[in-house]
Amino acid sequence: MVTITPTAAPPEPAVARNATPNPEFIKLPPNELGKVMILSYHMIGEPEQRWQRTPDNFRNDLERLYQAGYRLLSLRDFLDNNITTPAGFSPVILTLDDSSPGQFRYTDKGQDVEIDPNSAAGILVDFAKKHPDFGLEATFFVLPEGAPPDKLFGQPKYEQRKLQQIVDLGMDLGNHTWWHQPLGEVSDEEVQMQLAFAVKSVKEAVPGYEMDVVALPLGSYPKNRALAFAGEYKGYRYKNRAVLLAGEEPAASPNRNGYDALALPRIQATQDQLDLWFGGLAKNPAERYVSDGDPNTITFSAAVADQLDEASPTGNAARKY
Repeated sequence: MVTITPTAAPPEPAVARNATPNPEFIKLPPNELGKVMILSYHMIGEPEQRWQRTPDNFRNDLERLYQAGYRLLSLRDFLDNNITTPAGFSPVILTLDDSSPGQFRYTDKGQDVEIDPNSAAGILVDFAKKHPDFGLEATFFVLPEGAPPDKLFGQPKYEQRKLQQIVDLGMDLGNHTWWHQPLGEVSDEEVQMQLAFAVKSVKEAVPGYEMDVVALPLGSYPKNRALAFAGEYKGYRYKNRAVLLAGEEPAASPNRNGYDALALPRIQATQDQLDLWFGGLAKNPAERYVSDGDPNTITFSAAVADQLDEASPTGNAARKY
């Protein structure tokens, strides 16, 4: 049980080493009951379209996040409520659906290959080198039997290598069904096959990796809603600790009443939606999750104390000001 102990106002948020946030942002007090943006990207390529972000625009998005005081957080750490974002900064979570080629492409380099610098993976790696305090975190929701070219990023001979490299880089893999099947359209048996075989395929490619999060294609729950969370098909089991939706709004803090890991909304990374939520959280900073820099405490204004989920799974101490 979380206990609330009134404290004095926390000190001015410290600036992480090498960080260059927006000067206005670092004046914000901690608010660990605020909203967290989970951004949903699809194709990375030319030209800019509804489901496609250009490489330059993806770079610009990362720069915009960085300058506005956001730092990457892994989906797994968010679900664990292990938010180690430096004090004064806000976590942001990146997800990429459908395993299309522009997300992770190799180019020839002599006797070997290297990550295409214009693919999402290449852009993320390069940005992290230039701004190590930003982090290198993302979850790729993959399609092991997707229709080409979306079957595990294209380039069939490199499928296993790419999945392993994502994990080796410290990023994550998520379930998006075996071949992008909207689960509300099929039988219970088909639902379990789609989710279980996706887990089977990834575990065979990356031995020991536990894929335990799912992004529902088109946000479509199965008719038997419980099968989105756990099931079995021909001896292969899956159990999801989080279900990600397609809804266009930020997610609640894990410490806040109403938080539900089995129905996490995301923001589609289109220009209009990015502008809407960047702008909305900038104009209403009290709505934005701002870290106190200590994952063992939950810090927030007394004005929003009624929003605290006292049964928060962290069991951490809470402090209000």
